[in-house]
Amino acid sequence: MALFHVARYAGPEAAGAEAEADSRARALLERLQCRARERQLKKQPPQEAPEEAAQSAPVAGKRRRRPRRTRRREGGREPGSPPAPPRKRQKTDDEDEEEGAESSEETPAESSVGAEAARSLEGRGGPPPEEASGALTHALVLGGFGRSKVPKVQPFLPVWLAQPSCVGKNVTEGLVPIEDIPEVHPDLQKKLRAQGISSYFPVQAAVIPALLESTANGFLVSRGGYRPSDLCVSAPTGSGKTLAFVIPVVQALLHRAVCQVRALVVLPTKELAQQVSKVFNVYTDATPLRAALITGQKSLAKEQESLVQKTADGFRCLADIVVATPGRLVDHVDQTPGFSLQHLRFLIIDEADRMIDSMHQSWLPRVVAAAFPSEGPKDPCAVLQRTQPRVVTAASMCCPQMPLQKLLFSATLTQNPEKLQQLGLYQPRLFSTGSAHKGPRDPDVDMDTDSGGKYTFPAGLTHHYVPCSLRFKPLVVLHLILEMNFSRVLCFTNSRENSHRLFLLVQAFGGVTVAEFSSRYGPGQRKSILKQFEQGKIQLLISTDATARGIDVQGVQLVVNYDAPQYLRTYVHRVGRTARAGKSGQAFTLLLKVQERRFLRMLQEGGVPGLERHDTPSELLQPLVPRYEEALSLLEKAIKEERKQKAA
Repeated sequence: MALFHVARYAGPEAAGAEAEADSRARALLERLQCRARERQLKKQPPQEAPEEAAQSAPVAGKRRRRPRRTRRREGGREPGSPPAPPRKRQKTDDEDEEEGAESSEETPAESSVGAEAARSLEGRGGPPPEEASGALTHALVLGGFGRSKVPKVQPFLPVWLAQPSCVGKNVTEGLVPIEDIPEVHPDLQKKLRAQGISSYFPVQAAVIPALLESTANGFLVSRGGYRPSDLCVSAPTGSGKTLAFVIPVVQALLHRAVCQVRALVVLPTKELAQQVSKVFNVYTDATPLRAALITGQKSLAKEQESLVQKTADGFRCLADIVVATPGRLVDHVDQTPGFSLQHLRFLIIDEADRMIDSMHQSWLPRVVAAAFPSEGPKDPCAVLQRTQPRVVTAASMCCPQMPLQKLLFSATLTQNPEKLQQLGLYQPRLFSTGSAHKGPRDPDVDMDTDSGGKYTFPAGLTHHYVPCSLRFKPLVVLHLILEMNFSRVLCFTNSRENSHRLFLLVQAFGGVTVAEFSSRYGPGQRKSILKQFEQGKIQLLISTDATARGIDVQGVQLVVNYDAPQYLRTYVHRVGRTARAGKSGQAFTLLLKVQERRFLRMLQEGGVPGLERHDTPSELLQPLVPRYEEALSLLEKAIKEERKQKAA
């Protein structure tokens, strides 16, 4: 048995270490040989132990060879006879002893591994070689089987998404007086004070100066002749995003000479478009600017009369600012003669995340194509004619042109670069109430989830969830309304059918003025219902998600999620109908037992602060049960009657 020690890249300074390692290896080899002899002696009879021990002792550095054995000639066989079939030879006692002795010895490779293991244990401060050698004879455990948490892979975000311009999320703190932003026109400052506004919210104080800076030299040519950056704003509901783009757009167009469509605001719902149009009308009053609303509430011909006017020379534009829904906007681009977007300066997309989801309608490519002429100007002396964006070079900058700037606003703006790429943003800049990501990327998220949560919520909003059974969900809603005695309660359901059934049930129960808001009613009826709700004539408004987007209803004190939302983004917009503009509000979500785990995990990942459990004991619901049972029977009759009317 031999031991080989190979020293790689050893220098003169390693001579002492080699000698020490060699001595340790020899000591270990002697211990292994002693153990082999002990095992061999245990297998032999007691009288033969000294002899066998003397014969089996090997010489250091040499390996004992097994003696050759001559095969015995089998007796009883003639020289010319055929060989008998081979029989399995029985091992003799001597051979068994020799094999036992050989099995107790180790090959040079095995001994070197043992020496290396002993050295590694001693170098790491482990037990001495005498103690470690016993452990080496057993199986070596390389590692445990405990579960380790796999780090979550974070997507790589562009710099403008990973490092946004941070804005304060609490609208009651960090207010900026109107006088501190002198860039705003004095006439607009007077109108702000007339509306009872003396300070800007943090989002407004950050976005308004940035937009006014891009129009400092007029809206026709941006600063230095360069194309301005597109802006994206992600801020909580009720933080003043609408006014953040209304004020700079109106100021930029105040000194326009010819009426053309300079600003286009695209929104997902008719009610939200009406609300934004109303704000524009307030701040364009007593100015030459005109705002038009095209949402399909009027006939196409009526809306065409508010956009263009036919003259002897052609058509004259009648609107500087157009507020529209996507479908109706495409209708006018295709069917309204004289309606042109070639002078468009601002393209504002409110509720941008939902508008991105509706990109399958291809409204944005149609609008961008209408904003740029199909061919370049043939007149070489033409000035400020817009052409398709191309690489910025000295030749492309020699002829200045009016830029098209895109402004995106949403409370749940996606951080998915693949989705944002569809908008064709130019050197975008993001204003966000969330914290900046560290490194190339930390969603939310959205999206996809930051350390402070995927989305931000109003500071004055408190969140609750109510465990209940399916049968008593309407009774819990009635208990909350009657117990808390709120004057304006907004209740959300996931479908029009659920909304209608709950409306009929509450109406049959009595004691609460209730109304339904869904697609069952026309635009005029929905507008009237919202007006009555704002005036306090309706205490409970049961709605689908039609009112969850951007609708600003004054004085909503409580939001009830009768049906738990499936997505975090839906929850953000629902509860955002209360606690607006720095006020306080409450949100209650009714949960079945099977929904609790998923819903609570979703809100935890979204960063919902202070979610509280609100139990409703059966003792509190018991006094309402008789009236509730009676209302259920009336509901059944009402549904049967409606089915008969539909069948007829």
